[in-house]
Amino acid sequence: MNYQKLEKLNKLYFTCQDVANNFGINPRSANVLCNRYVKNGSFVRLKRNFYILNEKWKTLTEKDLYFLANILQVPSYISLSTALSYYQITTQLQQNFVESIAINRTLKLDIDSQVFSYTKIKRKLYFGFVKLDNFFIATKEKAFLDAIYLVSFNKYELDFSAIDFAKLDKKIIKKLVKKYPLRTAVYLEKLWKS
Repeated sequence: MNYQKLEKLNKLYFTCQDVANNFGINPRSANVLCNRYVKNGSFVRLKRNFYILNEKWKTLTEKDLYFLANILQVPSYISLSTALSYYQITTQLQQNFVESIAINRTLKLDIDSQVFSYTKIKRKLYFGFVKLDNFFIATKEKAFLDAIYLVSFNKYELDFSAIDFAKLDKKIIKKLVKKYPLRTAVYLEKLWKS
């Protein structure tokens, strides 16, 4: 296979249609080719009809993984401990594990030992994220509140001893927490007092 043709795409990932266009073959043949190259280890399948060259997969940066996480479930944004680690607010980080918030469904994808975890939240809580470089990520205060929200409902664990609270803006958190259920606000209040 001529990798140079695919590398000319200048894309992090590609589809069967991209393969068909670059190799001058019909989409059905491209689909067969993609499946063959997934089996022999040349391609990594990210999801249905989304692929990446194995050699590129092995050299992905943190930001590349965040970009892919946004694409693997749309809409979604990086949050929770992953975002808190990105902002250097927590020392707690799981290797090969990217956490996101989504509104469609809770999902865990294991792609070649890299886990992409999505936690569904209510649509009214889907806010407070920004686009950095080419990926969407929660602001540091929103990432913290997403975690507190899930912890308050026993759906998430956060090591509070690993959190550098001095790097969080309490005024912003107090303003944002008003949009969350009372249970989350009560949990946060107890946390501040402890």
